[in-house]
Amino acid sequence: MVRRYPRASYILGLFGGLLLITDHRPTHSHNMTTPATTAEYFIPKFEGIENLTPRESPLSFPKDNEVLVKIHAVSLNYRDIAAVTGVYPGLKSDLVPCSDMAGEVVVVGKEVKNWKKGDRVTSNFALDHLFGDVTKEQKATSLGAPIDGVLTQYRNFPAHSLVKIPEYLTFEEASTLPCAAVTAWNAFLGPVPLKGGDTVLIQGTGGVSIFGLQIAAAMGATVIATSSSDAKLELAKQLGATFVINYKTHPNWDEEVLKLTNGRGADHILEIGGAGTLGKSINAARMAGWIHSIGFLAGDDTTMSDTILKLIHKAIIYRSILVGSRTQFEDMNRLFERSQIHPVIDRVFPFDQAKQAYEYLASQKHVGKIVIKVSN
Repeated sequence: MVRRYPRASYILGLFGGLLLITDHRPTHSHNMTTPATTAEYFIPKFEGIENLTPRESPLSFPKDNEVLVKIHAVSLNYRDIAAVTGVYPGLKSDLVPCSDMAGEVVVVGKEVKNWKKGDRVTSNFALDHLFGDVTKEQKATSLGAPIDGVLTQYRNFPAHSLVKIPEYLTFEEASTLPCAAVTAWNAFLGPVPLKGGDTVLIQGTGGVSIFGLQIAAAMGATVIATSSSDAKLELAKQLGATFVINYKTHPNWDEEVLKLTNGRGADHILEIGGAGTLGKSINAARMAGWIHSIGFLAGDDTTMSDTILKLIHKAIIYRSILVGSRTQFEDMNRLFERSQIHPVIDRVFPFDQAKQAYEYLASQKHVGKIVIKVSN
């Protein structure tokens, strides 16, 4: 089948035979160009970071309901390590990894009304999860696992999946929001939303945890943060933590949480350890408190039957979080703009050092987020 571009002129560039498609449709006021290829990374074998491989891929003109985005920055999540090592479920073959990006619109499909060339955008984690509870079909549109992700110079997105970047944020800062920030927002703004005066327990100083701290502090909560590093805990205090606990020097950190709350426990706990920390999280929670489960970083130190019994005896509401919807993303951005929250970025790597960025993430030396700068 021959693809026809209405009223399009084709220009053969002088450098490397670059093909530009210039769109002169009368519905838009801009001349729009797109390169014929995009530089990207893919994973031919899910056997480790060394298999992250660069390539050039053909770039198609966006469909009528799509928007072509020039990607300026991509941020990493622990999920990306799980993908490149084959631990993450449901990975497509020859996967282009990563779910989180920020960039600018360069071409819009002819049926797209709400975006124009030059708009600064990011995309939702699951392209079709617009509002409400996630469905199986929406989950299947999650970037960087069941479908190709964003570690590429250009990508077409459905217009409905995009979210406007707050004006005060850089591309690097905005690239950190789609997974980690929205996950923390979904945790605290669920069926029983966080309110001023609540006590929140944050585990660690990774991406979701730091966003959780910033969001909870901005909403007037008392935040207790844990880490194995006093230096990281000092940063947590600067970001708004009221109390900090070093879990290396206080291995029974759950008892410390109870002391700090006069025996009541935390209203909301951002649980990132999984089986290895859940028992202590249950002990640290108040009666009928909320445990928001988003990770599985710690080893197993308890039996499942014991854990279930503890959940029942404290009437704990245990809620698993799978990022969030575009509507939640937009709601979160309003708080970010009102409070001028700046994402914490540990390091920015150039595009040709993507492997080094992955290795730095795997080292767990970072605080907050790691970003890959895609365009200059």
